[in-house]
Amino acid sequence: MAYKVTLIPGDGVGPEIAEATRKCIDATGVKIDWDVQECGIEVIEATGGVPPRVLESIKANKVALKAPITTPIGKGFRSVNVYLRQELGLYACVRPCKSYKGVRTFFENVNVDLVIIRENTEDLYAGVEFKAGEAVTEKLIGQINEASAGKKISTSSKTTGISIKPISWEGTSQISDYAFDYAIRNNRKSVTSICKANIMKFTDGLWYDVTRAVATAYKAKYEWSELEKGVSAAKGVNAGGLNGSGLVYMERLIDNMCMQLVQKPELYDVLVMSNLYGDILSDLCAGLVGGLGVAPGANIGKEGAVFEATHGSAPKYKGQNKVNPTALILSGKLMLEHLGEAEAARKLEQAVADIIAEGKDVTYDMKDNRNDPTAVGTQEMAEAICRRMRQL
Repeated sequence: MAYKVTLIPGDGVGPEIAEATRKCIDATGVKIDWDVQECGIEVIEATGGVPPRVLESIKANKVALKAPITTPIGKGFRSVNVYLRQELGLYACVRPCKSYKGVRTFFENVNVDLVIIRENTEDLYAGVEFKAGEAVTEKLIGQINEASAGKKISTSSKTTGISIKPISWEGTSQISDYAFDYAIRNNRKSVTSICKANIMKFTDGLWYDVTRAVATAYKAKYEWSELEKGVSAAKGVNAGGLNGSGLVYMERLIDNMCMQLVQKPELYDVLVMSNLYGDILSDLCAGLVGGLGVAPGANIGKEGAVFEATHGSAPKYKGQNKVNPTALILSGKLMLEHLGEAEAARKLEQAVADIIAEGKDVTYDMKDNRNDPTAVGTQEMAEAICRRMRQL
């Protein structure tokens, strides 16, 4: 029986990489009944938002593969990505950043294998904002200054905008639990909790309080020794797939974590953080392994999941059959794992890795010289991946 999956082709280069990814997933032999839902910028502007049919399709199918959709900067509608995450309760953003031989990076001699686990629904991305100059904003600033026993907003209430940063015990506990569970299921070695608790004591401070509590609960559940201190020592038990090797829990402030990742990314594994920090660090980590063109993404909730590339729609390349489809193809690999098709996912990733390592049937950005005339197009790279899968 075929899996029913919503396919959102997006806009810009989205339809091209969506077609390339569809070819590769179909070539694994897993039967997919694709429910195609058009939802590019033209559709959204014409309908005044994401059409209800798109949400209905994802809710019915529980799984979606989404190509990039253009988001206007500083005007127009909010990010469709953020909208879908909030409307569908997709609280966990999962972004693996992994080194592949043949991808040019500054860390070619370092094996980077990181997974960003980002809380998707709270923090500054909750969208609770108040525009400068509006009466409600001035009133809010007055109320804040009246209620605050310490720091106050000293700038003019007529020229100041406000964003609210909600961090809850429930949201932090949910994403922390997901991070530890992910680490166990995927045989990872450590979980690092990241925030800025030395400055934001009541939001990021709460974040550390909760992640420590979750770490302690997992320590008790699997009988790990010295978990909070980062000592990897289990008491001879099989810790849910970790084969008794234990799991290290660490904490890093966000600024220090940026430096650590640039200096020694090989020391880290699963990184869990709130929304804004996760957005920033996921791009940083993608840069360690060659850029957004090889960085997949998944958004997971209790009732569904949306898989997407982490790069934008690149409208200037629309229709040129030129862009690298790897990120969305690897997002398809994450989707196959989510569906329980582990062997198909393994074959797809292996085929992608082989084609990249060979360096022949790859797009221009993966060549040593971006003007290399032997570079192939989006669809041709996908077809090469399909051929390789048939050989595995």
